[in-house]
Amino acid sequence: MNRKTTLLAGLALAAIVVAAGIPSAQAQQARDQIRIVGSSTVFPFTTAVAEQFQRTSSFKAPIVESTGTGGGMRLFCAGVGVQHPDVTNASRRMTKGEFESCKTNGVTDIVEVKIGYDGIVLAAKKGSQKMDLTLRHVFLALARQVPVNGQMVNNPYQRWNQIDAALPAWDIEVIGPPPTSGTRDSFNELALAGGCAQIPEIATLITDSAARGRACQQIREDGKYIEGGENDNLIVQRLATGRVGAIGVFGYSFLEENPDKIEGKTIGGVAPTPENIAEGKYPVARDMFIYAKRAHIGVVPGIREFLAEYSSARAMGDGGYLEKKGLIVLPAAEQARIRAATAALTSLSM
Repeated sequence: MNRKTTLLAGLALAAIVVAAGIPSAQAQQARDQIRIVGSSTVFPFTTAVAEQFQRTSSFKAPIVESTGTGGGMRLFCAGVGVQHPDVTNASRRMTKGEFESCKTNGVTDIVEVKIGYDGIVLAAKKGSQKMDLTLRHVFLALARQVPVNGQMVNNPYQRWNQIDAALPAWDIEVIGPPPTSGTRDSFNELALAGGCAQIPEIATLITDSAARGRACQQIREDGKYIEGGENDNLIVQRLATGRVGAIGVFGYSFLEENPDKIEGKTIGGVAPTPENIAEGKYPVARDMFIYAKRAHIGVVPGIREFLAEYSSARAMGDGGYLEKKGLIVLPAAEQARIRAATAALTSLSM
């Protein structure tokens, strides 16, 4: 090959690298496995899809890490290139701030796939005393500040029956996710803020709506709420082997997987069942997602095919293998719409 031919070949390679949006140094170290980060709640579903994908395709099994929704978003939005993840799991929708952070770092074409529903359960050791909670109970047990005698004070409640005499005389001990978790975000928004809204006195004491919104979602830090880490299975183990009266907070699928160890408590008289969650009757329910970078499709092999497997009827449809793992499936019409948008690699807009 003469010098002119070599130069042209080098320019052609550089053009491919630039078109792919990946630095040339990284192009020489291109990955042959999809890398996935994010939500611990979505982790078991994505792991199941990754295993099925390996069995039924010629691609390597994706590498799936549980980093929490917030941590996954930071990694995902940090940039384009094989040094960054291709996909992130999320137990809530991407926020506008995260979307803007992605754009700032060059992650401008994002494929959003809504995979199903989930309920956030409050569970205890199997066979423990009946406990019908309300969102008001949850707020008064876990909020950093609560109303007492006409003013907001640091939470004084030590036992559940101090909040409501009908509740057990258990010490308040709640083991839940850390701030990096999408489950924590959803729990704060749906359970804490939902309970705060059921106490009209708080609106009188905190008249500024923005300040009230912040106060309503702050969890107490005196040891009554214990951060259990990103691995929800460890919370299940602590409940199963710990003292009666401890309450765990995690996604419904972990309750589904451990019926011999733990049981979910009702909220407002509604049990955490797939039917109640899907129909919107259970008050602490949410949507779950995965997000993928279009710029990595065709660079890291198998991403398009992995998304097709995830959105397929055999995976997230009625009777699919994800439903068997505890995923609460979407209505058939919504599944079809999501499947079509995923196949077209439709970019997310906000």
